[in-house]
Amino acid sequence: MLGEELVDITSETNALKHQLFEAQKLSSVGAIASSVAHEFNNVLTTIINYTKMAQRTDNDENRKQALEKILKGGQKAAVIVSSMLGYARKGNLKKEPTDLATLIDEVLVLTEKDLHKHQIKLTKTYIDKPKVPVIASQIEQVLLNLIINSRQAMEQGGEIKISLKTNQEMNIAEISVADSGKGIAPQNLRKIFDPFFTTKNPDQSGQGGTGLGLSVCRQIIDDHCGRMRVESAVGKGTTFIIKLPLNPESIAA
Repeated sequence: MLGEELVDITSETNALKHQLFEAQKLSSVGAIASSVAHEFNNVLTTIINYTKMAQRTDNDENRKQALEKILKGGQKAAVIVSSMLGYARKGNLKKEPTDLATLIDEVLVLTEKDLHKHQIKLTKTYIDKPKVPVIASQIEQVLLNLIINSRQAMEQGGEIKISLKTNQEMNIAEISVADSGKGIAPQNLRKIFDPFFTTKNPDQSGQGGTGLGLSVCRQIIDDHCGRMRVESAVGKGTTFIIKLPLNPESIAA
């Protein structure tokens, strides 16, 4: 009887945790939705305009150039939709070997317009491109949240640096997301992963300030047998470092 009760409690806890992850994911999508929609609308406008041009012209060269623009626009739209659908996927909660560089690039497709809008320069450095067994949608969720946090810490613009490397001796892949923002005060640094703790007020879109984002991020990384830490200095910026095991069966991180 006690065993059945424990199973029920575990099942209910896992279900609630999944609901929390999904709620935080929707919050992240909300923070970039308008920018993604604007970018997609720009692509559609380009496709429509060049289609009209191709219809009007009798010049084969001009028609060829218009069709090339239409093709590029369609391909860009497909990348945006693919990235958004990839982020929104729910079904596959199985860890599979995943190219982390490709995963980061998919997230950056979603954040590109939002970062440009807020005058954020992006620098990425892939020293290695490791494949790591992860639940792709959950790691995307962590990365998107960290990038949004970094953007919100730089109200007057700034720079985000994303790096990816491996440490074979420690059996880990390491992702870092660094910003040149306002930093985190020492008295708050040790509390930022606590549920509902936040130093942010909601921005103009109403996003931010729930205190769930970083708590969920750490839980996801913990579930992947990884580690997540933060380094920050007031006025100089913040760096989040994620360490994921290359082989979870023999962790030496």
